Amino acid sequence: MKTLKVNGMHCGHCKAAVEEAAAKVSGVNKPEVDLAARELRYEETGPVDLNALKSAIRDIGFDPE
Repeated sequence: MKTLKVNGMHCGHCKAAVEEAAAKVSGVNKPEVDLAARELRYEETGPVDLNALKSAIRDIGFDPE
């Protein structure tokens, strides 16, 4: 699994929003947020454009590292 640090997540709604945004990015499969670790974990089904993933997360108000 790949991981991406995401700042600003605090609750189940945040978790769901980040997972939903990540799922829309090409190549991202089974996105899952660990709130305690402030991480998005996902599998790749193909090449993932990391900039597109970060942009999708920024667009909903969170801060990916």
